[in-house]
This record gives sequence, structure tokens and C-alpha cells, in this order.
Amino acid sequence: MRYYIKKIVSLIMVLFLVILLTFLAFQVIPGDGALAKLGVDATEEAIEALRESLGLNKSIPARFVDYFKGILHGDFGISYQYDQPVAELVAARMPATLGLALISILLIVVVSLPLGLLCSKKENGTVDNIITLLTQTLMAVPAFFLGILITLIFGLTLRWFMPGRYVAPAEDFGAFLRYMIFPATAIAVPKIAMLVKFLKTSVIRELKLDYVRTARSKGNTDRAVLWKHVLKNALIPVITFMGMVIADVLAGSIVIEQVFNLPGLGRLLVVAIGNRDYPVVQAIVIYIASVVLIINFIVDLLYQKVDPRIRLQ
Repeated sequence: MRYYIKKIVSLIMVLFLVILLTFLAFQVIPGDGALAKLGVDATEEAIEALRESLGLNKSIPARFVDYFKGILHGDFGISYQYDQPVAELVAARMPATLGLALISILLIVVVSLPLGLLCSKKENGTVDNIITLLTQTLMAVPAFFLGILITLIFGLTLRWFMPGRYVAPAEDFGAFLRYMIFPATAIAVPKIAMLVKFLKTSVIRELKLDYVRTARSKGNTDRAVLWKHVLKNALIPVITFMGMVIADVLAGSIVIEQVFNLPGLGRLLVVAIGNRDYPVVQAIVIYIASVVLIINFIVDLLYQKVDPRIRLQ
């Protein structure tokens, strides 16, 4: 229990630090929020009145206290561009981003784990050589370029989907899944290639250790040795890498959203940066940082489950 309490307290402290640093970073960026909202033609009186209503005339510590209290209640301020609560803007675009991320992660796990184990059991065989060649090639292909190829081949040539025609899950969940599988594939394929290589290397390294020979000498089959002994130890470094992959997928689908015209957080962030809509940018930056921290927290907990010795250390 002490281990979990320590990790939770550490997570809360780091999240608070992230919010503080993000807030301070946007305070030193040149520009006036009231001026950005009203435009250069606004009168000085109107700008000053808006500054007062937004709390921009307060001191930085006072503004941070107000901002932090708002976050605790789910309030990230008002967008300069859309004149709407930032929380509503983010929530409206969250289904596209989370849907894309979850489908991508599902593809990564379902495809990479069996292929990685297959390559480790058939090392230097025909299947291993073919998969290794494919993974080496696909690791070098950027996700956005793969997205363009998918759009060209499956969208414009084969017409399996209509490029740019996004369907919200609330409108038609089946059509949403059919469309999202293509951008999700563009994100997942390079990650699958990396994870297959990483898992294969980890399993092969474990298979060469002494405890594997001992397990085999006791009459265990190769399958039993792999599933009962090797895989558990091989997954420890893989969990770290998988955590990095999941955090990257959840937080880094900005370019793919542009390629497939998805109304997610990535497009919202690009538009907000272009229009100096700092409350929106600030909220999305905090979301990205929080995702990375929470995934790392989950990875630490998984470590303890896979190897209980970590808790004792």
C-alpha cells in the first residue's frame, strides 16, 4: 500500500508542477489576450474593460490561483477566438482524438505481440527474415507519409472511404469506425514495426539465459517455458516502450488529424496557435503533459505487478 500511496502523491505533485510551469510559460509569451480577442481596432476603454473581466490586470500569483481553482472545477477559461469555454471546445473534439488513439493502440497490441513472439521462436527463419525486412522498412516511413499513401490508394483509387468526410460517433458509430481505421492504421504501422523488433529482441535475450535451460531440463515444453517464464521477464522492458508508444499515440496525432481532416485536438491546437488563442493552447498542452504522466504512472504500477521485487526496492 505504501508503494501505491507514494506513486499517487508523486503523480499529483508532478501534475501540479506541470500546470504551474505551463501557466508561467504562457505569461511570458508576448501578446495581450484582450487585444487578440478584440482586434487592433478596439478602443483602449474596451480593451481595458475586457482585461479586467478576464482577470488579466491581476498579479501573476493571483491569476494562477484563479486558474488553478478553475481547473479543479473543470474550467480552463474562455477561448479568445471562439468565445466559448475552453473545456467545451476540448470536450467536443475529444471523441475524434480518443477514438483515433484507442483504435491505433488496439491495432498495435493485437498485431505486434503475436508477430514479435513468432519472430523470436523462428529466429533467422524465412518468416522472421520477411517480417524483419518489413519492420525495418516501415520503421523508416513517417506516419503522415503513410497517411498520404493510404488516402491515395484506399481513398482516391479504391474508394474504400471518402477522404475528409468524417462522421461523428454519435451520428453513426459504424461509419465512424470505418473511417477511423485508416488514420489509425497510419499511426499504428510504424509503431507496430518498432514494437515487433523490440519484443523479438527482448524474448531472444531471455531465451539465452540459464534459467531457461533449467526450466527445459525439468521437462517443460518450449511453449510452457515461453509463456510461464520467458514472457514475464521479457515484458518488463517492453512495458516501458509500450508506455512511450501509447503516450505518443494519445498525445501526438496532430499531423494525422490534419491529413485526414479529423476535428480533433490536433487541429484545434494548430488553429489556436495560429490565432494566439492562449487559453486553448494552454489547456491542450496540459492535456498532453497529463497523458504522458498518467501513462508513466500506469507503467510503474504494471512494473510492480510483473516484478514484485520493484516494490521492495
